[in-house]
Amino acid sequence: MVNTNTNWTSMSDQAIVEAIGGYVKHQRLNQDKTQAQIAEAAGVNRWTISQIEKGEAISLTSLIQILRALDTLHVFSNFKIEQQISPLELAKLEKQKRQRARNKNTNPQTDSEW
Repeated sequence: MVNTNTNWTSMSDQAIVEAIGGYVKHQRLNQDKTQAQIAEAAGVNRWTISQIEKGEAISLTSLIQILRALDTLHVFSNFKIEQQISPLELAKLEKQKRQRARNKNTNPQTDSEW
């Protein structure tokens, strides 16, 4: 069983880069692809793939290209910002909601002569 409870905050920057490199290598091997195949699909040098897999830093753009080639961009789903409404704004919106319907037949006179 693989430990999925990684404490990212306690890791050094270098350890995080190494973990990302390990993830890239794991995904590449699971897909039975060579570094050259991923490099070509990503539009980067094979050396770049080798560097990240060895735990060396690469540019964020290169990482995105590699993850796209591996079809694993879903790892960025935690970066999605969802609109959240504050409790005060929610209370204001609730207060503005209609409380009851208005009887439209209260004024029998209309502007029309029909």
